[in-house]
Amino acid sequence: MALLDSNAEFDPDRFSWPVLGVATTQGRHGDGVHQHRMGQLLFTQSGCIQIALEHRLCLLPPTRVAWIPPATPHRVTMRASVGYRSLYFDVSQIGPLPDTIEVLAVTPVLRAVLERMAFAAFETDWQVGAAANLLAVCLDEIQSAQREETLLQLPSDRRLACLSMTAMPPVLTTLATQVGASGKTISRIFLRDTGLNYQQWRQKWRYLKAIELLAQHRRLSEVASELAFASDSAFVAFFKHMSGHTPGSYLSKQDWDVLP
Repeated sequence: MALLDSNAEFDPDRFSWPVLGVATTQGRHGDGVHQHRMGQLLFTQSGCIQIALEHRLCLLPPTRVAWIPPATPHRVTMRASVGYRSLYFDVSQIGPLPDTIEVLAVTPVLRAVLERMAFAAFETDWQVGAAANLLAVCLDEIQSAQREETLLQLPSDRRLACLSMTAMPPVLTTLATQVGASGKTISRIFLRDTGLNYQQWRQKWRYLKAIELLAQHRRLSEVASELAFASDSAFVAFFKHMSGHTPGSYLSKQDWDVLP
């Protein structure tokens, strides 16, 4: 394990061990687009992590984990992350893991295993004894974990490059005026590139932005207002429809124990 300063750089590809764990107590940074020879499992005890991929955005809330397959170009942005952990797996040595990026719900078992592995010594022999058992449980839990819908496919059409996670997407008629295309054309682009019509895509954007704002400990009324909901109750109903949880229970249902 490497306990890193929040601004330190770490290159897992310099090592040949099958599993590596790194941790920081706090983090706030954004790195450039990069990729690893090893697959990466990352999580944070509080705060949100945004993972940008080609034509996709992935939001990693606290109490969830993200799996990034080997050789996947990505950019990670952390804001006020506390208890950031990253595990690297050499899939050629430990066996196959999912070949697409995924966000996973965390069971109490997986949570405990991940913390143990994040703080394990680099030279740990993961083929024998307790370490082998720990790795086997981790892999089983990853395979059976519930997948979370926090990935947002982006349209590839350059006219829609104005859309990002920074400003809320306008209604369709306004967007059509801004980009100089008809509503029907925009709808066709979204269905082709994202599998969603524009209204569905915009609703998913609002859902992911709500998670990001709530993870920053913003008040529910502030979030509802910023995302243009008519009332707090309308926002709560929307969030529960999207996630199956109220805004409060979504982020608190599996709290991490923050380690030193």
